[in-house]
Amino acid sequence: MRIVLLTLMTLLMVFNSDLAAEIKVVALAGSLRADSVNKKLIREAAAIAQELGATVTLVDLKDYPLPLYDGDLEESQGMPEKGKQLRALLKDAQVIIISSPEYNASIPGNLKNFIDWMSRKEDKGPSRDAFKDKKVLIISASPSGMGGSRALAHLRSIIDDIGGKGTVLPQQLSIPDAYNAFDAEGHLKNPQQKNELRSVVQSAVQ
Repeated sequence: MRIVLLTLMTLLMVFNSDLAAEIKVVALAGSLRADSVNKKLIREAAAIAQELGATVTLVDLKDYPLPLYDGDLEESQGMPEKGKQLRALLKDAQVIIISSPEYNASIPGNLKNFIDWMSRKEDKGPSRDAFKDKKVLIISASPSGMGGSRALAHLRSIIDDIGGKGTVLPQQLSIPDAYNAFDAEGHLKNPQQKNELRSVVQSAVQ
């Protein structure tokens, strides 16, 4: 009986591992700054997703510069090549993780601009393909005591509108006092925050 149980447990572990390996994740921070606390947080989240068996593409928006969305520009030139590359990554993923700074109680302009372009087709016109039927996990880090939670409220509303209600997972995480939250290597210092991050990432990839 014990041998049978061990065999079943082994098969279940293999099945879960194979299932996780099929999950593609795109992880990105809404900040462009090299030493951004949100870039540190998204790297932590991406590492956890990889540990859980997912295939992760970590995107730095600084590597994908996009002009401000302009309908006239879209009409005359179409979607920028970098925008097409980003949309291809998002459409191929099952999970999207976004770590957003909080600028003036909302999300930064470059993150909103990224979302605006991603909500358009490569050959012009509106499209939900980049976010529809995805699991989207939103997290934030901020030096404020609220940890960027006001920005996440706006981000949730925007993505639920272009991806469909319920696209954004109910679980989210905000890291307050973020300038003191990470060690010299960019890792979270607080064990409870590490566990909370692991929990929300696990809810997305499993």
